[in-house]
Amino acid sequence: MPRLIFVFVLKLALMCGLSAYAQDAAPTAPDRSATGGAQTLEDIMARQRGEPIDDRFRSEATGSPDAAAAINEHLGTLGGQSDPELWRALRYNSADIRVSAGGEVATVLVQDGGMSWLTFREGPLRQYGGWLLLGTMGALALFFLLRGRVRVDGEQTGRTVTRFEFIERLAHWMLAGSFILLGVTGLLTLFGRVAIQPYLGKDVNSLLLIGSKWIHNSVSWAFMLALIMVFFMWVAHNIPNKLDLVWIKQFGGIVGKKHPPAKKFNAGQKVIFWSVILFGASISISGLSLLFPYELPLFAKTFSILNDLGLPQWLGYGALPTELAPQEEMQLAQLWHAIVAFVLMAIIIAHIYIGTVGMEGAYDAMGTGEVDETWAHQHHSIWLEEVQEKERAKSGTTGATPAE
Repeated sequence: MPRLIFVFVLKLALMCGLSAYAQDAAPTAPDRSATGGAQTLEDIMARQRGEPIDDRFRSEATGSPDAAAAINEHLGTLGGQSDPELWRALRYNSADIRVSAGGEVATVLVQDGGMSWLTFREGPLRQYGGWLLLGTMGALALFFLLRGRVRVDGEQTGRTVTRFEFIERLAHWMLAGSFILLGVTGLLTLFGRVAIQPYLGKDVNSLLLIGSKWIHNSVSWAFMLALIMVFFMWVAHNIPNKLDLVWIKQFGGIVGKKHPPAKKFNAGQKVIFWSVILFGASISISGLSLLFPYELPLFAKTFSILNDLGLPQWLGYGALPTELAPQEEMQLAQLWHAIVAFVLMAIIIAHIYIGTVGMEGAYDAMGTGEVDETWAHQHHSIWLEEVQEKERAKSGTTGATPAE
């Protein structure tokens, strides 16, 4: 009896060992004779189950080079390859692609980064960008209901002082007008398919998109020119100083009974100025990269610098890619262009509110260039004193003005 038990256990162990060996051994290739060597239903099901598949039966089935060389001597466009073989070679990046112009860039026939770009553009970009603009307008409407319009304290004198010269107002309105056109045409491009096409039809949406593209590309040059003009005219007046801390502490006069003193630009206007300059410059550079993608790539070099600084690793990410195809550069540039534009549009909406319904007398500064002395003393008292001192020096008179 013990001998029989020993023999039984030994046989059982051998059977288990052989079974485990069979499971660890590489699976035999399925019979593909019924499909002519193409994939079978089992191949498809295995991929869906996430199982590794030896797909050399597909990646290596790209035709015979010898046959191609022989047929290339005769008439024909595909040589010795059929359509499935050609596309299979393209899919597995084994096709011999030769171009007469365009260099290495022209050999990139398919790049799947466009799907990630499209998913982000149709999802988070539209969603968060749209809510940012709507939320900004809603917050300003609520603030107006609670605070009301900022009125001029006291009666106006009827005497005006020049706030902005003609060239300054020209640059401002060129910048403002071009940005509004760029913002509207950009929003039409992004939201046209979901906000216009379902209601007005494809033809109307197509016409708007074609016009938006032409306007966007053309008006961008006026925006960049005005941005440069505004920077050089006003940068000296927008250097932060100690007075800005007082202005911020009192929220520009919202907290307290008196408006804080300010020079030509207060802290709030300086925030607007630097936001326009920095975000506007970033939008301009990324826009130029979109207009000239092969001459002005941005992100590969930027990612290389960030990797050298160790910033991605410090934030817990791996190294950023430093080799990007022109198509990938354009996708990243377009997303960055749109994200920064959304932020700047929200800031400009707040600026438009303050300059129109939000503050009495503010529009006159850019409308006619002249503001009442009472308004100037209330919002920019130090600047008014400097202007009046210059006028007194020119006329050779001394003494305080009625506004003081």
